[in-house]
Parts: sequence; C-alpha cells; structure tokens
Amino acid sequence: MKSRRPVLVVVDVQAGFINEHSQGVVPSVVRLVKGWVALGRPLVFTRFFNPPDSPYEHITGWTGLRNPEEQRLVDELDPFIQAAAAVINKPGSSAFTEEFTALVKGADWTDIVLAGIDTDACVYDTALAAYHSGVRPWIITDACASTGGPEYHEAALLLAGRNINRRHLLTTESLLSGKGGPLEGGTA
Repeated sequence: MKSRRPVLVVVDVQAGFINEHSQGVVPSVVRLVKGWVALGRPLVFTRFFNPPDSPYEHITGWTGLRNPEEQRLVDELDPFIQAAAAVINKPGSSAFTEEFTALVKGADWTDIVLAGIDTDACVYDTALAAYHSGVRPWIITDACASTGGPEYHEAALLLAGRNINRRHLLTTESLLSGKGGPLEGGTA
C-alpha cells in the first residue's frame, strides 16, 4: 500500500471574504495551520481573484475580489506564508488550476486536507475536484465557514458527507491528534 502524503490547503482566507459569518473561523484556521506546520507537513494557500468578464460577473453580477486589498490573505496568516510550498492564485472556485495540479503530481500528494472560505463554494469544489482527480479529500469542519452564513456551511458539509464520504469530515482536534484522517495512527 502506498504511504499517504497529505498536504493542507487553506482555501481563500482573504480580506474580501471576511464578514460577520466568516470572521470567526480565522482563529480556527490559524490553530490548524500552526499545528500542521509544527508536524512538518506541507502547506499551500490559495488566493481567489475575480477577473473582469468572469462568469461571476456575467452570470451572478458579482464583481468582488478585484482589488489587491480584497485579495490579500488575512494578516493572521502572514507568519505562515514563508512555510508554504506555494500560494496559488486562482480565477475560479476550485484550487485545481494547472499550476496546483502540477504541484500535487510533482509532490506526489495523496491526500488534500481542506480548510477555509467558502465551505459551500471553493472548499467544496476543491474537494470534489480532488476526488475526481484521484486525490483523497478531507474537510476540516471547524476550520471552514461560509460568507453566506451557517446554513450554507452546513448544507455543504451535508453534501460533502454524501459525495466524498462522511468519514472525510474531520475536526482540527481529530486531525492533529491522529484520531482520524490522513494522519491516523501517526503512520502517514
């Protein structure tokens, strides 16, 4: 059996995605990242940008995340950026850009641990893209949030439980303690 090679992907924890529904997740994301880095595991950040004439503008009329202030990662993540294998800029919801896909293959990562914003969009879409790419996705439920509110977060987790397996929904504590997920038993 091939040994597991997990990576933590922190999805779009950016200033422009922080609102009354998502701001509370930032300390949880920082705690997760700090624990993950302390274990010596690889880390990737993603950063969404919304180019002019995007589907977001044409179909939904949304023109957010266009300026550098909105696109920057939150200040609380600054201490960890140097530790990251990459910061992937992406014009769509999934992290599976050409650059990220090449990075996953080159590093031979077998599992993608996901945290970030929005559970119901970019986190969920990345989990499905990982699944369809043959990479095992894990969603850290207490380190994700939706700018749309808790009902969207919960709806995404319900769908993820069905589509990628309920066992792939973990908490920070269960992941870092090795009681579940790709670090289970400390053999990953």
